[in-house]
Amino acid sequence: MFHSYCSATYRCYDEKADFNKKALGIAVGLTVGSWTDLPEAKKADMERHLGKVISVDVHEPDSSSGETVSERYADIRIAYPDLNFSRDIPALLVTVFGKLSMDGRIKLIDLSFSEEFLSGFQGPKFGLEGVRKLLGVPDRPLLMSIFKSVIGHDLPTLREQFYLQALGGVDLIKDDEILFENPLTPLEKRVEVCMEAAAQAEQETGQKLLYAVNLTGPTFSLLDQARKAIQAGANALLFNVLAYGFDVLNELSRHPDIKVPIMAHPAMAGALYPSAYHGISANVLLGKLMRLAGADIVLFPSPYGSVVMPREENMAIKQALLTENKADYMFNLQNGERTIKENTHSSSHQALSLRSSFPVPSAGIHPGLVPLILKDFGNQTIVNAGGGIHGHPMGTVAGGHAFRQAIDGCLAGQSLKTYALQHPELNAAIEAWGLRES
Repeated sequence: MFHSYCSATYRCYDEKADFNKKALGIAVGLTVGSWTDLPEAKKADMERHLGKVISVDVHEPDSSSGETVSERYADIRIAYPDLNFSRDIPALLVTVFGKLSMDGRIKLIDLSFSEEFLSGFQGPKFGLEGVRKLLGVPDRPLLMSIFKSVIGHDLPTLREQFYLQALGGVDLIKDDEILFENPLTPLEKRVEVCMEAAAQAEQETGQKLLYAVNLTGPTFSLLDQARKAIQAGANALLFNVLAYGFDVLNELSRHPDIKVPIMAHPAMAGALYPSAYHGISANVLLGKLMRLAGADIVLFPSPYGSVVMPREENMAIKQALLTENKADYMFNLQNGERTIKENTHSSSHQALSLRSSFPVPSAGIHPGLVPLILKDFGNQTIVNAGGGIHGHPMGTVAGGHAFRQAIDGCLAGQSLKTYALQHPELNAAIEAWGLRES
């Protein structure tokens, strides 16, 4: 009989461990708990619940290269039967990395899913193409700005800040993730005045705009809060996914009343991905799981600005968010033959289509970094800035114009240093923050 499996890949560091024994201990310990002590009759019943070691790739340090014994590690891949857990991300994470995450220097570096598991997820409701259709922008990189600052301001002040951002030519404006429900700017009133400002700006610029209002509050009130925001006119939501959990995002995304895109903020991610020895890799945490849970837009630290993520990790997130269909996430173990069949684009796999999520490399972005962003991400990205817009020497409106000019210059194939000579807003930004074209 064929059983379906999900798989997890770990990077385990140890100076002396028998990694093959370690892998077997994980496969057994996180599934049936014990194997060798079971009677043969019981083993026959439990076989379908037993985890399987797929591969153990050991990296021994090369003394001639100067590596130390602490760099000895193995990449261990284990298959977990779907029979062992329900079709939700929390159940999968607790199975594959709950207890194991506390077992020394070990990091979850990849997840692959069975077709059966994937069939329980719809992924992004709008996705990259849906967001583009809402804005009427079919191909160019989008531009987003962030409220800075927000705490302690009243509604007229936020409305004016929103209006200036909108006049600058941005496609999206998002709340700061630390803007919670408060007496000065309650959710419904904030949405109403900001959408009024959006309509006013659109009359002048002719440009549509999405406002991602921060969805906050106790977990069981989130759906009602989202309904209130949408009824007040909100056309996007910002959500701190890791503080609430992937399953909360999934439930919100798939709910029929949530008829707007959801933008996932990476708050708390730094507690989980940066260490080489612990946590969950960025491509899983901010890539695969965000997309699977239904994030239409995903923010993550860029390799260029103030909160730096290594470029190779950014590219892995990009791949996870933009992969065309679920088959690229898929794992298939043929029970008995012990062979792996992955990335097989059969007709049944094609039916499991998964919309792409918009990647948003963020933090410390200014117009002089646009060439690097577009070089790495092409047109399928959102350029996201806070201080890079509001801190422009000529003001917030000019800050937005400078970014749009940087995008236009790059798309025209011109050096921004030359392009800026005819565009004073871009020129002022480059003089203030510099230019990096390679």
